[in-house]
Amino acid sequence: MRLMPRTLILIALLVPALLPLQACAEQPQASNPREAAVAATHPPGTAIASAHSLATDAGLEIIAAGGNAFDAAVAVSATLSVVEPISSGLGGGGFFLLHDARSGKDVFVDARETAPAAATPEAFLDADGNLDRDRSVNGPWSAGIPGLPAALVHVAQTYGRLPLKQSLAPAIRIAREGFPVYERMARGYAARRGVMERYPGTRAVFLADGDTVEEGELFRQPDLARTLERLADGGFDGFYRGETARLLLDGVRAEGGQWTAEELAGYRVREREPLRFDYDGWQIVTAPPPSSGGVALAQMLQVLAPWDLAALPQGERVHLTVEAMRRAYRDRTFYLGDPDFVEVPVGLLTDPAYAAGLRASINPDRATPSDTFSGRPTPLEDEETTHFSIIDAEGNRVGATQTVNLLFGSGLVAPGTGFLLNNEMDDFALKAGTPNAFGVMGFDANAPEPGKRMLSSMTPTFMSSPDRVAVLGTPGGSRIITMVLLGILGYADGLSAPQVAALPRFHHQWMPDAISIEKDAMTPEVVAELRAMGHTVNVPGEEVAGGRRSSDSWGNLQTVSWDRRSDTLEGGTDPRNPVGKVGIRPTP
Repeated sequence: MRLMPRTLILIALLVPALLPLQACAEQPQASNPREAAVAATHPPGTAIASAHSLATDAGLEIIAAGGNAFDAAVAVSATLSVVEPISSGLGGGGFFLLHDARSGKDVFVDARETAPAAATPEAFLDADGNLDRDRSVNGPWSAGIPGLPAALVHVAQTYGRLPLKQSLAPAIRIAREGFPVYERMARGYAARRGVMERYPGTRAVFLADGDTVEEGELFRQPDLARTLERLADGGFDGFYRGETARLLLDGVRAEGGQWTAEELAGYRVREREPLRFDYDGWQIVTAPPPSSGGVALAQMLQVLAPWDLAALPQGERVHLTVEAMRRAYRDRTFYLGDPDFVEVPVGLLTDPAYAAGLRASINPDRATPSDTFSGRPTPLEDEETTHFSIIDAEGNRVGATQTVNLLFGSGLVAPGTGFLLNNEMDDFALKAGTPNAFGVMGFDANAPEPGKRMLSSMTPTFMSSPDRVAVLGTPGGSRIITMVLLGILGYADGLSAPQVAALPRFHHQWMPDAISIEKDAMTPEVVAELRAMGHTVNVPGEEVAGGRRSSDSWGNLQTVSWDRRSDTLEGGTDPRNPVGKVGIRPTP
């Protein structure tokens, strides 16, 4: 496959971390899209990439039974809710970006959690008026009203063609029969057990055999299987009313929370218009608010578009990308929130003219200190989580990112339900200007109100050109947006899906004012050049003077693509996650 200049630059810059590429490139590589004279009108089968092999297999099982991509999405999502309690589940929420091939319609299904009425900003302050970090991330007060079950019902009934009960069957079976605990799940439990073992409902699930979760043991969840069966039988009412709702309310109240039956029964998904913009011959379709991802992507890519990146030294190319990140994350802090509650200036923030103004403030030779930007909004005339990507033989597409926020969410399982509640309340600006668990801040636009959805970084994204279609997304907290940015740049320059999933990563989010990089993501020479420009670069293993320590690796990107010219499908599952899987089922 011919690689375009920017990709050659990325590979030269990031050679050490690209060595594992062959291990993840199990699917045959697509041939040069120019080799075929006519682009195919329908994919030659179905491709699914998810963070767990059982979830990918569940999706393929539903495709084989006559389902479409939307039915498969319900199966994959529900199965991830069973096998990845560390990342997502029925007690959380998510975003589903859908493309219906028959109508040509793109739709964004917003299943973000909502704030309970009792969860006012004052409820999260300690006696001294400081943010009570334990309350904001642990236990019942940290949890918003779950949205994922409503999304499963909505997607199945509105876009699928199989009964919900059939699409949920694989998840129910796996919850009842069990699955082997993998290393990441066992390691995550060890990190969170001090919180999780506070709650009797959680102990009943994770200490059911009398000891802690260990890698390789069979993990069964009979209560979760029964909860899924009630959802399959009763649809929306099977979760938000009736027995499951009673168990949830009893469990939350027993731990001091204040949810109401009306809040549960009143939850609704929102269908929103996705954001669209063009970049380098591709149309990008991505997440609107209450995701901050689409707005930030539009800003960053439009800021970078005019530069001839291939003609610039490596350090300067990274410098310019970081400066684009810095400005987009600064706007995220002040302007973005739930569009049902605040006026979000999406049109202006994504306008190329606004990007031109941001670009003009960039010094090509020096870092712009983040504290030189105003600390207040300027007037305008803003291992946790999981993602899966699907393309089916009809051309339908799904990019879905779902989460319970931090590792194992709030740590709280309401007895009898079998699933963990989220701790998404920490994604609100619970105290203006105080960073959350991911180090990002917010102000009034993202302050909690009854029924309001907290700002998110989840960014499921479609890319399409005359020659190629791709679906991509990833977990990673505030780093999600920059990982998707680097993935878009990789696809735009001709990388395969496995190569995009494996790309090394760097990140800047305005505050703290530091570049985080993965281990071996940059050569020592490039790091030194960036530091000479005035950047703080946090290198794994080095002491950090300020900001967040950089971990060795992050993210779990899942992507699929269809090459129209060669009429081939391929997928990429992040090699950082050994239990992920790409599945491709040719059309019979």
